Amino acid sequence: MPTVELQSSGSDVADEIGKAPAPHAELIYRHRAPVRLTHWINVLCILFLLGSGLNIFNAHPRLYWGKSGADADHAFFSLGAVTGESGPRGITQIGPWQFDTTGVLGWSKAYGEYQARGWPDWLTIPSFQDLADARHWHFLFAWLLVLNGLLYLGYSIYARHLQRDVWPTLDDLRGIPRSVLDHLRLRHPTGEAAKRYNVLQRLAYLGVIILISLMVLTGLSMSPGFNAVFPQLLDIFGGRQSARSIHFISASLIVLFVIVHVVEVMLAGPFNEIRSMLTGYYRIHRENPAADMREEEKV
Repeated sequence: MPTVELQSSGSDVADEIGKAPAPHAELIYRHRAPVRLTHWINVLCILFLLGSGLNIFNAHPRLYWGKSGADADHAFFSLGAVTGESGPRGITQIGPWQFDTTGVLGWSKAYGEYQARGWPDWLTIPSFQDLADARHWHFLFAWLLVLNGLLYLGYSIYARHLQRDVWPTLDDLRGIPRSVLDHLRLRHPTGEAAKRYNVLQRLAYLGVIILISLMVLTGLSMSPGFNAVFPQLLDIFGGRQSARSIHFISASLIVLFVIVHVVEVMLAGPFNEIRSMLTGYYRIHRENPAADMREEEKV
């Protein structure tokens, strides 16, 4: 892995270990071009898929388990509006609980007027309610996501990126408790440890691969055309409504990942993190140059 030294430490470190001074920081080539390219295509796809997906969801903002679902059936999640003494109110229902979400979910303002609408217009693509247009956007970026995912997996397996950088080892898994504590204390890896993904990163990225695969499969299972070719897939997910619910839950988990991912980027240093995903180069800081060089000697 090529590196570029940025700054060298003082002679005291060199005297201590009897060799050239260790750098306080260095640039490493962390992300190769195919990984960076597929990452940003994923960002674009997920933005459009979420926006168009919420517009599609607004056509019937209720989730069920099983093969069918209608207004008269029990929904475990719903966004709707009810009329009370003070006028219409937005109600979000999750299981047995109901929450007043007027102004955001269920009943919100669009184009200057309040209306019954699951997700607000500022979250959907297009902003106006149009099932046909939303499906066009959704299918376009869904297939782009599939092609991009195949490119990523193909390259990752060929270059051993998946096996080397993403798949956790037994030693990684043993370090989960320590990694959790480090994250809670806002301690980020330095030196040699920063040159590889920590175990929580590996598990998170592996989880995203699984979630995206699950979304693709549940999306295909809801397609009448695909049902005609491979009807067994819909049965695997327990019916159309179950597939729709799993699709929505998977998307929600991806949103949760994105939020945590962005927060971690901000905490770890946004310039360094974003630069690494644009140029490939990532700056490594060393808190203890002498100790790091001893670790390198052991390798």
